[in-house]
Parts: sequence; structure tokens; C-alpha cells
Amino acid sequence: MRALLVTSIGATCAAALTLPLAAPASSAPAPHSASAPPPPAFPASPGAGPPSVRAEATKPEAPTPGTAHIITPETYAAESAAEPAESAAEPAGSTQSLPLAPLAAPSNRVAGAAAVQGLPQRDARPFSLVGVVWDDAEAELHGTVQVRTRATGTTRWSEWQDVETHNADHAADLGSAEREGRTVRGSTAPLWVGDSDGVEVRVRPEAPRAPEAPDSQDRAATPVPLPEGMRLELVDPGEDPAPEPARGAPVTRTAVPASFADTPPTAASAPAFASSVPEVFTAESAAASAVNAELAPLGATVIPALTQAETIESVNLAPGAKPYIGPRPRIVTRKGWGADERLRERNFAYTKSVKAAFVHHSATGNNYTCKQAPSVLRSIYRYHVKSSGWRDFGYNFAVDKCGNIYEGRAGGVTKAVLGAHTLGFNSNTMGIAVLGSYASTNPPAAAVTAVSKLTAWKLGLFGGNPKGKVSLVSGGSNKYKKGVTVKMNVISGHRDGFATECPGARLYKKLGTARTSSAKLQGR
Repeated sequence: MRALLVTSIGATCAAALTLPLAAPASSAPAPHSASAPPPPAFPASPGAGPPSVRAEATKPEAPTPGTAHIITPETYAAESAAEPAESAAEPAGSTQSLPLAPLAAPSNRVAGAAAVQGLPQRDARPFSLVGVVWDDAEAELHGTVQVRTRATGTTRWSEWQDVETHNADHAADLGSAEREGRTVRGSTAPLWVGDSDGVEVRVRPEAPRAPEAPDSQDRAATPVPLPEGMRLELVDPGEDPAPEPARGAPVTRTAVPASFADTPPTAASAPAFASSVPEVFTAESAAASAVNAELAPLGATVIPALTQAETIESVNLAPGAKPYIGPRPRIVTRKGWGADERLRERNFAYTKSVKAAFVHHSATGNNYTCKQAPSVLRSIYRYHVKSSGWRDFGYNFAVDKCGNIYEGRAGGVTKAVLGAHTLGFNSNTMGIAVLGSYASTNPPAAAVTAVSKLTAWKLGLFGGNPKGKVSLVSGGSNKYKKGVTVKMNVISGHRDGFATECPGARLYKKLGTARTSSAKLQGR
């Protein structure tokens, strides 16, 4: 299989400039651009979700020529389109998709209630994350989903765990190309369960609804149906990216090693760039890295932190503009957490600006270590794309409990990348997911601090004041009708744009602290 051999030259981006940084027809809007072009449309493509029976491993279809951000289109596009790319640098991973079926009715079943669906205890190939999907993305699951899993290689089963069922609010906007041009599915939030090889699931519908008419006392209650085509998705994130060679060992690739310690990283402890050596790239992985080429070498696994002075010096400010921009934080790139770039749609999609940041919790549970965070991200990414039918990872950034910051949806960390995180308000905003569930658990201080650092920098690139207000036009949600102009905090919680529990009551209460700290980092 053909792949691209690229040599990175020091910390400059010259060697990467043969890759277009945006779609051929349009480029990403630059910060401080008052006349930025509208976001480019990306081509419709079929969903990559489960067929009737699937236990799939990553094996991409041949790319469509002429639609990617690829290296030297005249010479390389045809080759990469003719043969699917393979790269050992991209962890494999897989998804098992198992259809749910009616379970035996319990003795205390409410009369008229819809049947409980699920799967009895069964073996499975190893997996670490679970979720339930169904055919109609517009249908809601009115009921409860619970799973229990068996730790790999043991006979030890977990207790029943609840899966968050209200997940439709984390999605592309209604009527958008991402939603209308794909086979998008309804889905629960994904739940991280750790390395497992056995599973049991039950989906219980809500109790039948009593008739509302006053003269209908003798009429039977209406059963609440479950969505059609429900399937259990078991996601294996694959192996972590290969560690960097030990000092003195033969060097075979150029990359900044991404470390995932259980304590927040500092600028002083962030690793320096490795020496210049060749590395093999696919067109997709090269393109995902090249959009950050002004910040780090091609193939870097980490974008290093800068001081505020270095950050301001690196930004092309308009004459006379006040540099209210926080120091650039350390960011683990998609390559650093092991994103398989063959899963996503090849083109990048952009919006005009970044006027606000919506903070979320991933609702994947808190039973992960920070060293496992890359595996959690790869699992969510695969669940978003292969199971739910999205074009890419939904959030623009992610933050783990130790304060590590991760690049989310591909397209460039300094650019206004269009995400799928806050239904109705994805345009001109960014979404930040704090990994974990924070309805009844306090978010770690390191995570809140990371949100402050990230927003101080990214919002600052677009002139945003973290303590300010902004007017956004709703694309349609269960809280604001399409076309309604809404005034919100520049740093808002997901629940501010949609009637949802996200980002959890405990994390939501910390957003005031995040706003104050973020503004202070900007020098306000």
C-alpha cells in the first residue's frame, strides 16, 4: 500500500505547506477577520454505522478522488484514492454491533407497558465502551438503559450501571449537511466500562402514560414505545500510539511525545521537539496534522505551551488591537491520542468565527485514569462516527480530570472548526467536553483550570471576552426555536442552549470560576 513519506524540518512549517490547509474551494476563516467567508459545504456521504449484523474492524472504503485536503493533489490524490491507506501508526480498534431483543417479562411488569429489550449475559470480543443506538435520529428513548460488564479474563461482573439516554442534544444542527447528508442514528451517551469481554444490557421503557382527557378514566394507559432498531455497540479503542523510543535508541519518526501523567502538565515539563527524521503518513493523517503546521512540526503529538508574550507575538493582530489573548496551553494533538484519521470524513468543515464556548461533560463516567484518556477519546470518536453516523468527533476540544487538553474535531486548533456538540448552536461556537460525569460529582480543579486556559487562548484569538455576553442565532433546539436570537454568556454550559442536564450540575456551578480565571489570563 502506498503511503506518503514526509520529512519534518525542525520546527518550521515549510515542509508541510504542500498540504492545503482547507478545502480547495475555501479556506478556514482566520481570527480577527471581519469579512471571513461562509463555511464551505462538505459533500454528503453515507453513514458508517452498523448494518443488520456487524462485528466490524477498521477497514476504510477507497476515498473519493478530489474531495480531500491532500498533499500535492495532482500527484498523490489519484494514488491514495486507488488504494486504501494503511498505517501502523493509527491504532486499529473495532465495533461490535448487537441487535437487542425482547427479554422475558418480569413478574412485576406494569400492565400495558412495552416489553423490556436487551441482551442476556453473553461473551464478546474485548471492548471498553458501550452505548445503544437506534434507526431514527429524531426518535427519543423514553426509558432507562442499564449495562453490566465482565472484566476481561475474569469471572467478575460489575454492578448495573446507568447509561445516559438523553443524548440528542449533542449533535449536528437540524438541516445541516452533516445531519441531512448522512445516515445519522439516535444514540445514548457512550459509557466507559474499561477492558471487558462479557456484557448484559436491559432497556426499560417508561411506565404507560395515563389518558389526559377527564372523561377517559376507563381507557387504558398508552404504552411508551421504545425506538425501533436498537443495537448495543461495544467499542474497542485499539492500542495506544507507540511510545517514543528511549533516549539512545534508534529514532524512526518525528513526533513530540504525548505524556498522560496523572498530574497536570506544565510548560517547563513539556517535552521538546524530537530531531528531524522521516515518518510515514497517510493523506488523511498528514492533512489532520498540516492544519496545525504553524504551531508544531508535521506529525507532532503535542502542541507546546507558550508564554503570553510568545502567544501574542505569534498572532497577527490588527493594527491598534488590544492583545487580550491568554497564553497558548499545551494541547495533545489527534495524533497524540491516536485518532484513526481514516474513520472521519476527509474534508474539514468551518464556521465563520468562534464567539462562544459551550462546556459539556462527556457523561462517560469517572472510572478512568488520565493515562486511559486517549483510549476514552478513541472510543468516543469511533462511537460518534461508526455508531452514530457523525462525520467526526463531535467536540472541538476535550479535557481530562488531570487537566490535559486534547484536540477534538479535525481542522486546526486555531481555526473556527464546525462541531457537533450543542444542537442549535454549533455555528460560530466551540464545544469543550470534560471527560466524566458531573451531575453529582465535583469536577477536579485541574479540569476547571484547563477550561479557563483553553478559553482564554482560543476565545482571545477571535476577540472574545470570557466574562462577556454574546448574541447567537438558534438553529433550532428544544429550548429556542430556529431563528431566535439568544443572548448568552461567552462561556456557557450546554444547558444554556438546550434543555439538558449537561454539563452536570456540579460542573455548571464552576463556570463562573472558569470565566473569571479565563478573563484574568487574557489580562482583563
